[in-house]
Amino acid sequence: MIALGCDHGGYKLKEEIKRYLDEKKIEYKDYGTYNEERTDYPIYASKVAKAVSTKEANKGILICRSGCGMTIVANKFKNVRAGLVYNEEGAKLAKADDDINVLTLGGDNTTVNEAICIVRNWLGTEFKGGKYQERIGMIEKIEKENMK
Repeated sequence: MIALGCDHGGYKLKEEIKRYLDEKKIEYKDYGTYNEERTDYPIYASKVAKAVSTKEANKGILICRSGCGMTIVANKFKNVRAGLVYNEEGAKLAKADDDINVLTLGGDNTTVNEAICIVRNWLGTEFKGGKYQERIGMIEKIEKENMK
């Protein structure tokens, strides 16, 4: 299950991603926001990151105007590896090498077509494991030492 979240700057793009997920019959839960009224991104980033951190959701997608704020908040949660992605190659590498489990997008600089391509490639790419798993282990050690 994919947890979805956005602020007002990512609302339109989130709705298009939901249409894509519906077409592909991919399960998701929408954590808001539910309109374009001004709101604060940490609210929704926290909801999605918590769902991923507690394994209520397998993955998450977050969208704000730049994608940066959502990424910062999501990475404050244990077991979350959020990455801001701008193109399909970045989506493949972020999943294959870093096993990101929360994809963040910038609503101001990502078209609907680009976003769908990014989501499709992120979902369709397998984590490589091996030396990359060793690096994930290093990240987990850093989390344990610094996120108490």
